[in-house]
Amino acid sequence: MEQYFWILFISMVPLIELRGAIPVGVAMGNLPLLGIYIAAIIGNMLPVPIILLFAKKVLIWCTKLPYVGKFFGMIYNKGVKAGTKMQEKAGRGLYFALFLFVAIPLPGTGAWTGCLAATLLDMKTWPSVLAVLGGVLTAGLIMGALSLGVFGGLGMLLG
Repeated sequence: MEQYFWILFISMVPLIELRGAIPVGVAMGNLPLLGIYIAAIIGNMLPVPIILLFAKKVLIWCTKLPYVGKFFGMIYNKGVKAGTKMQEKAGRGLYFALFLFVAIPLPGTGAWTGCLAATLLDMKTWPSVLAVLGGVLTAGLIMGALSLGVFGGLGMLLG
């Protein structure tokens, strides 16, 4: 049970998220992939509503703080840039673009960044949650397949 807690916790961490939690869970070697997948999805989705509802307000407030304001300004600007880029490419299919952005398991394209872009673009909350959920589910399937391939191949080499 403790191993599932760590998978859930790792998947909540920005930048690492489900993309890091699933390979870690598979590397543990004694957990079923379905359990890893479910724990990682739950962990990755737990912060999503909070991010969508409060990220913009908190970021704007944090940019005014002494010492750390520049750091939060950088995060805010990155989110605005990602959101604007996504909006330019997507046009009317903005929620589908959000889904794709989160679904492709590359660094910086997870639920946290997707939610930040959605909130900075003032996208509607529940359609954004559904788009991010679809992206997280898809990214989880991709990472599960990749993890099994990598760790399965290593097992054959070493075993």
